[in-house]
Amino acid sequence: MAGHGAPTAQPTDCHDLRVAVVAASWHPQLMDGLLAGADRAFKDHQVEAPVVVRVPGAFELPVVAAALASQQYDAVIALGVVIRGGTPHFEFVCNAATDGLGRVALDHQVAIGFGVLTCDNEQQALDRAGLEGSQEDKGYEATSAALLTAQTLRKVKRHTP
Repeated sequence: MAGHGAPTAQPTDCHDLRVAVVAASWHPQLMDGLLAGADRAFKDHQVEAPVVVRVPGAFELPVVAAALASQQYDAVIALGVVIRGGTPHFEFVCNAATDGLGRVALDHQVAIGFGVLTCDNEQQALDRAGLEGSQEDKGYEATSAALLTAQTLRKVKRHTP
């Protein structure tokens, strides 16, 4: 499990950030865990009304994240699950989601929370989805990282790092 070595950042007050979540629909149980983790992070960081938009799958995350970023959101959290199968489809979807979300972050200078689980099997996803018995909570982690990054971007843009 890659969870060791994670930074320990205390939640900060992010009530003034405009935040959106774009979440895939495949693997409902896992997505419920990721969304619940995001909700816990929003509470810890005092984000009161994040917008949540659903899309069919991980491939669709970047285009909707870009649309949200263009609407002046400070942070966009992308949540999804891709589980390896027996064809190269896994690599295509994972690469498209990863590259696309990275492009959105750079093109729009917006914080993107990368909460896309890319796992070899369902057990790996269950271990990371923030469900009861999970070893990690990637929905929480991606959301917290995006919120802290949005605050940093705001400071940098104001020339007060």
